[in-house]
Amino acid sequence: MTSTVSKQTTPKSEEPFEYQSVQVLKGVGPAVAEKLEKLGIYRVQDLLFHLPLRYEDRTRVVPMGSLRHGQHAVVEGVIEHAEVRFGGSRKGRRGRSLLCHVADGTGSLLLRFFYFNASQQANLVKGVRVRCYGEARMNNHRIEMVHPEYRRIFDDTNSAVEDTLTPVYPKTEGVHQAMLRNLVDQVLQKLDSHNLDEYVPAEILKQYGFPDLAESIKTLHHPAPDTAIELLEECRHPAQQRMIFEELLAHQLSLLAVRQRVKHEQAAALQLDEQKLDAFQQRLGFELTQAQQTVVRELLDDMRSTQPMMRLLQGDVGSGKTVVAACAVLAAMSCDKQSAVMAPTEILAEQLYTNFVRWFGDNDCVLLTGKDKGKAREAKLRAIAEADVNIIIGTHALFQADVVFNELSLIVVDEQHRFGVHQRLALKEKGSFNGMLPHQLIMTATPIPRSLAMTAYADLDYSIIDALPAGRKPISTVVVSEQRRGEVLERVARACANGEQAYWVCTLVEESEALQCQAAEETATALQEALPDLSIGLVHGRMKQEQKNIAVEHFKQGDINLLVATTVIEVGVDVPNASLMVIENAERLGLAQLHQLRGRVGRGSKQSACVLMYSSPLSERGKQRLAVLRETNSGFVIAQKDLEMRGPGEVLGTRQTGLMQMRIADIVRDEAWLGKVTAASREILNKHPDRVKLLIRRWLGTADRYGAV
Repeated sequence: MTSTVSKQTTPKSEEPFEYQSVQVLKGVGPAVAEKLEKLGIYRVQDLLFHLPLRYEDRTRVVPMGSLRHGQHAVVEGVIEHAEVRFGGSRKGRRGRSLLCHVADGTGSLLLRFFYFNASQQANLVKGVRVRCYGEARMNNHRIEMVHPEYRRIFDDTNSAVEDTLTPVYPKTEGVHQAMLRNLVDQVLQKLDSHNLDEYVPAEILKQYGFPDLAESIKTLHHPAPDTAIELLEECRHPAQQRMIFEELLAHQLSLLAVRQRVKHEQAAALQLDEQKLDAFQQRLGFELTQAQQTVVRELLDDMRSTQPMMRLLQGDVGSGKTVVAACAVLAAMSCDKQSAVMAPTEILAEQLYTNFVRWFGDNDCVLLTGKDKGKAREAKLRAIAEADVNIIIGTHALFQADVVFNELSLIVVDEQHRFGVHQRLALKEKGSFNGMLPHQLIMTATPIPRSLAMTAYADLDYSIIDALPAGRKPISTVVVSEQRRGEVLERVARACANGEQAYWVCTLVEESEALQCQAAEETATALQEALPDLSIGLVHGRMKQEQKNIAVEHFKQGDINLLVATTVIEVGVDVPNASLMVIENAERLGLAQLHQLRGRVGRGSKQSACVLMYSSPLSERGKQRLAVLRETNSGFVIAQKDLEMRGPGEVLGTRQTGLMQMRIADIVRDEAWLGKVTAASREILNKHPDRVKLLIRRWLGTADRYGAV
């Protein structure tokens, strides 16, 4: 729920109060400001929109006699006995703990502090009245609170309870709740004298019965004591709904603004002769599916326009997106213009290069990756700059500074979910010539539910290949416990004895690539011992690219029976003879990733299978997730389930890029608003264009993250 905003470290007097640096607030110097930046808080306004994760009810004192296990509550009583007890094995403290026995006439409880100082010990003594807030826990048949928040009660001057629900904010190291509450309160106190402008048109607020912005913000930071916490926890409170709507609106407007700018940009009109298209399709040796033909027509219609094409192509694993992209490339070639095809890995780039050479010949194609060095690289760069080649295939190396295109008219980005939005936008800008921008085709094998695509890719038109090529058989998927490893090994041995090939994918819960690779190496060694008759290869992320390429090539040629790999093979390895895949610790991967991996088999006419092997015990949620893979081969069904279970950031691969990381909105939970938000965003673009940048700035920062290139 954190946001990414444009960094502003110094106050600007000419700016409105809400856009000034947080350093204008009491208690915020450079050191504190740096810590706040980790929460996306740079400006005063960011504190207003740093909304609580949850709330605590500290508006009443709960009798100790009525406390229940697990209840969070305020209690008040007198310390009857306090002692420091030694024992246990707590490091550095000799197992020391401070125990305070507190009673209020209705009951008693134990306050337990494992970490305390001399001052605390001196304050918490017999006869002292204290008010505490914490979680009541039953331990050895009595109620206790471990490390509660507390303060001494001396007289009526400090005995009042909170008059609103207490907010609990997202925090980071060095920024505690008390600090955040204090800073938010400072800003709230100034709201009355510094107007917070309302950017959502009055007619839209009225249409949905939304409260105004200032009222909503005050309510969410300090809800009245009678506010139903259940409503707040489920984000169903009217103030939350109003904020959700505005945040979704800002994100939508940001993408639509990109789309609107495209309408005023120019591109080369690329006409493709029908005879050339027919001749190319005949050379393929197979017929395109109806779905593929439909998408080809959509692409060619777009490219005939002088307005740049911006189209997202979704197709399930193995649906034939590459050959559709080749038809678009053919249109550019026919007009003697260049095309750039960008892949996320060298393995995938090389596979694309192989396909395009087969279709167009090696004289028209060049492969540019990070491993190209010295004179060889210079020769390729010269061929690109002088238009000696029309098809340039590569990785992110394509948008490095020394790459100069010659009338680049088409960009194809494969596996979009592996790239940040900025990367494709940067490549678009790099390819501009004489005021002309290239057409863009964005492809993904990770199907995205329509609701999510409407929001995350609002700057793009939308095409789907929803059918597999003829002859492809559904992949049979089974779920087995790791305890049945012996049976799985026998299945691998049988498949390879029949002349087929197999994958064995290793995963670890740890994020460490080193540990992942170590696990793969150890697995390969163990499998070689268990299956001595098989030729076993290994691919992981820490191998040199050349080593990975050699191993994959040997597998493609049939010299390797079983390829052991990390998830590095998720994209880019296409071996029709591979008919069996084993995925270890399958419960640790997302549904979309499992589906991608599974799609490495089933590329030929043979019946293929995928074995999802899990470590026991498997959680109920884990069972549900793996059952989805067992029950369906549809990437679109799986994508919807993945979205429901993991959220949009994970499905889109955008946790690291910042896209769709929202403060309060949630695409899955708030799906019902998406259509209304789309309509409202178009209304604002048409009737209130002056408010577009203001809304984007409020929620996304001064930088338009989706389109300021």
